[in-house]
Amino acid sequence: MPPPIDEPPPTATHPKKVRPSLRLIKPGVTIGGLLVGGFTKAEARTLVSQRFTRPVTLEISPTRKVRVEAKKLGASLRLEKAVGLAMRVRQPGFHVPLSVDISRPKLARYLAGLAHVTNREPVDASITLKNFHPVARASSPGRRLKQVVASRKISLALRQHLREPIVLPYQELRPEVTDQAFKTAIVIERSSNRLLYFQNLKLARTFHVATGQAAYPTPIGDFEIVNMQRNPWWYPPQGSAWAEGEQPVPPGPGNPLGTRWMGISSPYVGIHGTPDAASVGYSASHGCIRMLIPQAEWLFNHVDVGTPVFIIAA
Repeated sequence: MPPPIDEPPPTATHPKKVRPSLRLIKPGVTIGGLLVGGFTKAEARTLVSQRFTRPVTLEISPTRKVRVEAKKLGASLRLEKAVGLAMRVRQPGFHVPLSVDISRPKLARYLAGLAHVTNREPVDASITLKNFHPVARASSPGRRLKQVVASRKISLALRQHLREPIVLPYQELRPEVTDQAFKTAIVIERSSNRLLYFQNLKLARTFHVATGQAAYPTPIGDFEIVNMQRNPWWYPPQGSAWAEGEQPVPPGPGNPLGTRWMGISSPYVGIHGTPDAASVGYSASHGCIRMLIPQAEWLFNHVDVGTPVFIIAA
């Protein structure tokens, strides 16, 4: 009986489909230091790409780090060129270089944005009054990212395929006014006619002084010493009716300023000695702060230009 039509004769054979062998990279071949020998082209491409896309760690400070994708830093691989060369080489153990292109404008934009967040300006020391007592706020340094140096460090690490943390370089910015500027301070109590001298924010001495008359009050506010003179000349203040017709007075026993002048940052106002000792303790001046001459000389030797002067109504 003949076999069914849809079945091949027992003696018939079918040819087997031969699967083409995959082309592999020669053993020991590396791309950018990464071993890819024995892998296919697609596998090598994936391995190299995965390694390159590992984030870069940037150390902003000892306590702060950020992780950034290489492409955000402007880096791109010449991957196809490297993998193609790896496929063509016939020498086992051949080291294929992996070139990295860096977009400098893109890297510069990233660093500029980072600097905007991490830079800080220095803070000058300052001094204020609290309950009639000077209180200082300490200074603090600032810092600025060295963007050109940082760009070079990052570019080099990316081209060498390194992923160790990159310590970013910062320039320290020192404050112009440090805590040392406030070793001394003066508080003048206008109504009480007292001058309080502070050293290292502690009350060191108290002096009786003369302050301005009701018609010529000593100004209230925060000032500082801006001018210091030994044996000063006295010059009539311009525009002051009380000094109209007066002539300059040279140094000497009759000088209204005594032997020392400490001008403050209020026009024509200063701390000085006076030959009129009887006026000390009263509101008797034309706005200045008068002291006994020996006391003015002592104070002169214990202050500097820049010493804060607080004048209050107390």
